[in-house]
Amino acid sequence: MLIQSGNQKEIYKREVITRFELYNSLFLTLPFYQVKDTGILLPFFTSHCEKGVAQLQSPEQIIRSFFKERVPSIDEQEQINRLFRFIQYIERQVVLFDAIEDSSFGKLSRTDGSGTLQGLLQQISEDESLTEGIRKRLESFSLRLVLTAHPTQFYPGTVLTIMTDLIEAIRANDINSINLLLQQLGKTPFFNKTSPTPVDEAISLIWFLEHVFYHAQYEIQSKLNEIFGFSATGAGLLEMGFWPGGDRDGNPNVVTSSTRTVAASLRQTIFRCYYRDFRDLKRRITFRGVEAPMAALEKIFYQNAFNPQPAAGNLQDEMVRLLSQIKHTLVNDHHSLFINLVDELILKVNLFGCYFASLDIRQDSRVLRSVFRYGLTEAKLGNGLQADAYQALAENEKLKAIPFDEADYPCLETAADDPNAAINDTLCTIRLMREIQQQNGEKACHRFIISNCQQASDILQLMNLFLWSGWTKEGLTVDFLPLFETINDLKEAAGVMEKLYTHPVYKAHLERRGNQQMIMLGFSDSTKDGGYLMANWSIYQAKAELTAITRKYDIDLVFFDGRGGPPSRGGGKTHRFYAAMGKEIANDQIQLTIQGQTVSSLYGSVETAKFNIEQLVNAGLSAVLHPSLQDQLGVKEKALITGMAEVSFDKFVKLREHPLFTKYLEEMSPLKLLSNINISSRPTKRNAGAPLKLEDLRAISFVTAWSQLKQSVPAFYGMGSALQNISDNGSWEDAKRLYKSSGFFKTMIDNCIMSMSKSDFRITAHLQKDEQFGAFWTLLKKEYDLTIEMFRELTGNQELMCEYPVEKTSIAMRERIMLPLVVIQHYALKRAKETEDEALKSSYHKLVIRTVYGIVNAGRNLV
Repeated sequence: MLIQSGNQKEIYKREVITRFELYNSLFLTLPFYQVKDTGILLPFFTSHCEKGVAQLQSPEQIIRSFFKERVPSIDEQEQINRLFRFIQYIERQVVLFDAIEDSSFGKLSRTDGSGTLQGLLQQISEDESLTEGIRKRLESFSLRLVLTAHPTQFYPGTVLTIMTDLIEAIRANDINSINLLLQQLGKTPFFNKTSPTPVDEAISLIWFLEHVFYHAQYEIQSKLNEIFGFSATGAGLLEMGFWPGGDRDGNPNVVTSSTRTVAASLRQTIFRCYYRDFRDLKRRITFRGVEAPMAALEKIFYQNAFNPQPAAGNLQDEMVRLLSQIKHTLVNDHHSLFINLVDELILKVNLFGCYFASLDIRQDSRVLRSVFRYGLTEAKLGNGLQADAYQALAENEKLKAIPFDEADYPCLETAADDPNAAINDTLCTIRLMREIQQQNGEKACHRFIISNCQQASDILQLMNLFLWSGWTKEGLTVDFLPLFETINDLKEAAGVMEKLYTHPVYKAHLERRGNQQMIMLGFSDSTKDGGYLMANWSIYQAKAELTAITRKYDIDLVFFDGRGGPPSRGGGKTHRFYAAMGKEIANDQIQLTIQGQTVSSLYGSVETAKFNIEQLVNAGLSAVLHPSLQDQLGVKEKALITGMAEVSFDKFVKLREHPLFTKYLEEMSPLKLLSNINISSRPTKRNAGAPLKLEDLRAISFVTAWSQLKQSVPAFYGMGSALQNISDNGSWEDAKRLYKSSGFFKTMIDNCIMSMSKSDFRITAHLQKDEQFGAFWTLLKKEYDLTIEMFRELTGNQELMCEYPVEKTSIAMRERIMLPLVVIQHYALKRAKETEDEALKSSYHKLVIRTVYGIVNAGRNLV
């Protein structure tokens, strides 16, 4: 994320845009693809697209007129070939632009240090009374970033490595290295010929753990220890979570063997990191008296890094003991020489243990209900409880009937086509969680998330499944996280949790888990369900209600936010949401998913990762640092937002219910072709073989389809009508005051504006005359125009995003780079429908698929 101040826009133009123009001119002259004029033609094609779109020409008119003007002699198949070459160049232009922008990050990030540890030091030096308050806050605060496998950023590991090297070469202005890396980039494939497996996706994300988070989190924790005098071996403030290989609801292709392999890969990778550090340690600690612990450590690190030891168990305490023994000898016999290297490794071992990141398990409540029924019927568990009789009970009676009997029912890993595959996988995974804890430590796999959680029995039935699978009540070292997503589920969440808090078995379980309850709230499906404004407000209200009911029972509450890349999936300026939380919302710990473009754009390098992690840490400290900036929404303000949310919700639901809603997405976007893109091992929708229903469509596919259309409908639709209603009812001045006074409301509006800046209805303007979709397109455009108009009045800025000139410029550059891809995509979609030539149809489909990569990658600052 780029943050602006003073002359940052000029710095951005000098450091990013000028460099891009220079290196891009070099890039375009490289003869990569045996088509020597592709690089020469691309600037003309880009300019032609810009002019055509400005004149509201259709993509077909733009493409046909370009070829007629520039290369009139080629046939349709050769035109397709030329378009493919353009795409290949543009894909690499995006990487070049990413690398240039990342290389300039240090010069573009806020110079006053606000939101960073350096800024924190400055504040403490100016007001020493803050030190104790911050120290106390940090003792109870933690930040957990959870990497997920949602495929919204498509760079393979080979390209990421090139990008990392390119960033350094650009930073050093090393022209020769830049030239060689650009040539390497030109020869390196950007996509997989086959779909990756869940394990492949996990390995791709582990790259970021190994090369970015391992270093960034250590540096931040070490600095905090230094500032506040925490123990040199202290850790616990920063944690990593991991979903690939554990998230069954997000990916039905994840099975027990996937989970087992990913847990082993996480362990092996962290030991590889330790071994690299140990080699540096060994070069310096060459003194007498440390030979035995050094040899023991080397054996542990090497074997676990390169010859995995399944039965090795959790070695964290042993590693710390050996390192502490070495430290003791250095202090007593060698004047503490190189003790800093030992402390560094001790801290890292305490941070990451034998697991690197906690592997979360997630499954849909409907699957878990079927597993519980299986236990009652086929396995004859449940102390004689009959499945049909249980199912007929009211919810309160179910809570009394669940037996919580302990058993050791065996599981069997079966093939995917087995009728009981999901049931067997669930039972085997529950057993596997205990194995992972025994091998890698409790934190390695201690959370089970219940998607689509609608009632307290969903959680209690899952607890019983654990007890049937060899776990005991006293030894149940697992946290159960309900995930509330839909608007209705968010409304009912507090009532569901109160039933749990008052249930004797669950109450006893919470006491054994330190009286801490984690609750996950999902943004993606709530936005798809109720629109952007209602989703955000429903989650805010749910947090307040859940906080109140949890405090009533003296339980510590931790919210885990499922946030996607773009604002329509909960992304955007995330840290500002947390900084604005008032006292009525539990905010002692921050946990959120990091996915899609967010991983590479905010955490793609150690420098950017440190900056953005520090922003979140500072957001968690906001109650101490900026108490006056926290939201204290009163009855009047809440009523105002509630009224807006209801209007927006009604508007969005009417759009969803429009008979052309799903058909428009299917026909005019690449939605139906997303499943053919080899970037993910999971289907684009649930119930893959059934006709498309909106409720089955995964949120990521839903949002991606709209972003490819350049119509960010999920991120704005209903907002303009809501604001218009406020104006018509005489509360407009109240809304303007709220925008200035409420961090929550302002951040929500600003994120929406940022999403809308990536919309471009000119590209689809030809549809307003379409016989089938003309009226529907006009409906979308009318709400878009109204929202823009209302935002201008609300913010007092005729030019939207003028408060963020660097972000605005960055977005404009990226939109310009990707514009030809969008034009090609829409042209190819239309031609694929028109042509009866199967070979041409297949080529056009491939053309569409390839454009999706570049459009999404270029939009990395959707966050």
